[in-house]
Amino acid sequence: MDTRQFGRLKWPVSTLGYGMWGLAGWSGTDADEVGQALEAAVAAGVTFFDTAWGYGAGASERVLGSLVRAHPESRLYTATKIPPKNFTWPSRRGFTLDECFPPDHIRRFTERSLENLALPSVDLMQFHVWEDAWARDERWQRTMDDLRREGLIGGVGVSANRWEPWNCLDTLRTGVVDAVQVIYNIFDQSPEDELFAVCQELGVAVIARVPFDEGSLAGQIHAGSTFPEGDFRRIYFGPDNLRPTVAHVDALRAALPPDLPLAEAALRFSISHAAVSTVIPGMRRPSHVQANVNAVAHGPLAASMRTALRSHRWDRVPADWSL
Repeated sequence: MDTRQFGRLKWPVSTLGYGMWGLAGWSGTDADEVGQALEAAVAAGVTFFDTAWGYGAGASERVLGSLVRAHPESRLYTATKIPPKNFTWPSRRGFTLDECFPPDHIRRFTERSLENLALPSVDLMQFHVWEDAWARDERWQRTMDDLRREGLIGGVGVSANRWEPWNCLDTLRTGVVDAVQVIYNIFDQSPEDELFAVCQELGVAVIARVPFDEGSLAGQIHAGSTFPEGDFRRIYFGPDNLRPTVAHVDALRAALPPDLPLAEAALRFSISHAAVSTVIPGMRRPSHVQANVNAVAHGPLAASMRTALRSHRWDRVPADWSL
């Protein structure tokens, strides 16, 4: 597994990381299969694992902690996220820091995450939503500095709201944030407009999430797709998004060469930009791990293919269903 430098923190993280949302709260998830997938990932050289308290109210964090403790011989980098105090995803314009991340809430949920992980520290602690209006509020900055100085966290990150990569630029310029997590895939190419250049200038690591657009770019969504109550995809692929998504995927399939599968093209696109430190697809089965390891092994897409995929950019506006 190739590694890349994780921004100015200089951690040597695997190009393929592991997104752990689907391990808690998605239908069709089998605990035994998840365990096998995680073990397969470690064996393949995956070293970056991203979770959040919000993924099953700590359930996913407990899975990650168990994995790390089971592999003391491997340097596995852990990342988790503090939920907003009002438990509203995504944040809305006008939300205040006091409503989402007052200092006592930041510390309380950092401690809860560490309890769930059963680890003395977490490598990267991220804010699970963000508003750039909070950038210059020194309260969150001081709290994160205190947690870092106490050795409870190694670095600070923000998770940009879906389709809003611009909504953290001033925050990055404070110098407090070491990493930004952002949706970046063939459809969602807007991080290239401003965000990536700022990250490269400041040495901020980029974690590319949702490389498969919640499954559509892996070929898993069709016109008749349905999901049970409680599964996020039931909302995301609801009436407002399912039919347009299928149309965009069909157009993309038709443009790909026969020897480049859709899922491989999607994953390789997300690692093709030099600003990206790691990409974190969800992998609930060993077969997912193997397929993604094989895809990343082929490296970034050729410049000509990346240019061809520019026309499949799909700019969307955040909505209630997009979370």
